[in-house]
Amino acid sequence: MRIAIGAPEPHDARLAREAARHGHEIVASARGADELGDALDLARPDAVIVWATPDYLSYGLLSQCDAHGVRVLAAVSNDQQRRYANGIGLYDLVDGEAEWQEFERLARGDDATPAAEQREERGTVIAVWGPAGSPGRTTLAVGIAAEIAAAGFSVVLCDVDTHSASIAPVLGLMDEAPGFAAACRLAGAESLTRAELERIGQRYEGGAAGFWVLTGIGQPSRWPELSGERVRATITECRRWVDYVVLDTASSLESDEEISTDTFAPRRNAATLAAIREADHVVAVASADPVGLSRFLRAHGDLADVAVTLSITVVANKVRASAIGLGASGQVAQTLSRFGGIEAPVLVPWDLQATDAAVLSARTLADAAPKSATRLAIKRLVFDRLLPATAVRRRTVAGSRFWRR
Repeated sequence: MRIAIGAPEPHDARLAREAARHGHEIVASARGADELGDALDLARPDAVIVWATPDYLSYGLLSQCDAHGVRVLAAVSNDQQRRYANGIGLYDLVDGEAEWQEFERLARGDDATPAAEQREERGTVIAVWGPAGSPGRTTLAVGIAAEIAAAGFSVVLCDVDTHSASIAPVLGLMDEAPGFAAACRLAGAESLTRAELERIGQRYEGGAAGFWVLTGIGQPSRWPELSGERVRATITECRRWVDYVVLDTASSLESDEEISTDTFAPRRNAATLAAIREADHVVAVASADPVGLSRFLRAHGDLADVAVTLSITVVANKVRASAIGLGASGQVAQTLSRFGGIEAPVLVPWDLQATDAAVLSARTLADAAPKSATRLAIKRLVFDRLLPATAVRRRTVAGSRFWRR
């Protein structure tokens, strides 16, 4: 194996000596991240071992290694270095004083999930989209994930929003290490497996049910990490991991190619477009007020052009008489039918007290306010539109047999 090393003295000499003793070739030994990045073209290593400090590990180096298809692992000697590596999306970590066999195992990717442990079924992907103006995409995505998990299915909730990722603060999870960006980086290096997903994913454990979460990017400037190809590869691997994949997307559906002269440049909207095209079901969210409905009707045609699936469920969120007037539900349904040709939308009433309680406690609606009108409407949406009746019946029967035993 061809290995490049970027570490301070005396660690660089020790690592090079151990690697050579085990039959590996040291093709580069650099004194900094920039120097190591410049050496990639000439050295062409199979793996890069760096010390987890800003001097040796940077966003730029990670991007260069991803472009060359080089696996990166970081040596850490304290918690601060571990947090730094996780913060930029690197989870392949090993103790700086560990035996060489541990470095070699990660460098070769020997921690991959055996084929026998892979799921045979193909998970279902649900993308939650809505136009600009905070129609409630994240609230609905979290609620859908919680209700599907409560029905007995395995679920992962992914934050694919490249403009304003918000799932982590909504659920009170740490977002210093963006899980979805890390998964995309591993997918770009063809190293994403079930074991890696479980390592970088976080668990939300509530009273109703628990599910996996891949948090979004905390800094909007990191959007180039979520390229369309990486997002598609990550979604494909998530299908093999769980029964249902719920994607919280951004609002913009514009094709960046039309406003750029560089056809090979990264696209900020590529993540959202890829998520919607990969989805088996699309939940389109409109805010039930004059401004929100107007925005939705203008953008709904673009959604129909992007989505591959014919299963698009329109949800009018935050339905209340104070914004629409008397007979709010009827007026919203009539507006969507008359101006958008949308029949039988799902109407979700706005229970402000319940949603505020969920945000304040960093819990799902199913845990914070299980009897709220908003939660019950989301539950009906899941069971009536998103879950096949046969699958729900099978899960329910299996659970009943378990409890009888």
